[in-house]
Amino acid sequence: MSNTATTPGYTAIRDGRVLRITITNPRRKNAIDYDTMAGLGDTVRAAYDDPAVRVIVLTGAGGDFCTGADLSASPGEAARGITPEMTMVVANRMIKALVDAPIPVIARVKGAAAGVGVAFALAADLTYAAEDAYLLLAFINIGLMPDGGAAALVAAAAGRPLAAEMALLGERLPATKAVEHGLITGVYSDAELDAKVEAAAAKLANGPRRALELTKRALNAATLTTLDATLAAEASGQAELLRSPDFAEGAAAMLAKRKAVFAE
Repeated sequence: MSNTATTPGYTAIRDGRVLRITITNPRRKNAIDYDTMAGLGDTVRAAYDDPAVRVIVLTGAGGDFCTGADLSASPGEAARGITPEMTMVVANRMIKALVDAPIPVIARVKGAAAGVGVAFALAADLTYAAEDAYLLLAFINIGLMPDGGAAALVAAAAGRPLAAEMALLGERLPATKAVEHGLITGVYSDAELDAKVEAAAAKLANGPRRALELTKRALNAATLTTLDATLAAEASGQAELLRSPDFAEGAAAMLAKRKAVFAE
């Protein structure tokens, strides 16, 4: 892996033993398009075979983490022949890349973590958030269902009741509440957040790589037993919903900043 990779949607910089991946679309609150999602998965997987990389730090540029799929890019992607099934493949591949990585992943979350951005944050091994951060499974608000394994990731950490509330009501969950439910590792002031992330990254970067890998594997085996089945169910359901009139209305309403009116 080269020391630096820059694409239109993200940067990946190897800083000693730390691979720092930053989503770079702050104008759209770090929403991501198909190419960015595919590239992120490739970049994370490339770190698997690089012994120089001992930990990954995933974050977003500016004041937000990631707000999921960039709906403004959808028409262009459709024109290129990118199908809903293809979109789900790259989304699931990214989540699996984070979960299956043989090295620890730290998510540094500021502002919004919405849509598949929630799954990115919760697929990390350590998730540190700023006091202004929030999680939002906004899918239902635009006629979709959670994806990226979010149903399994939320339920594994906090249980079915909270997962159902987040998924069915589509309302913000402040980071201060998320940590109370065990969804994230910790909440810090802006001044403290970077110091905490850097301290954890430094400790992991100098830890025993194989022992960390096997520890992570055991933790995932104990807690994420339904992730693969959830990803498959989400991929099938979301591919259907992405072709639905309700999603067309929901996406149009979101881009126009109006309330969606779904079919009766």
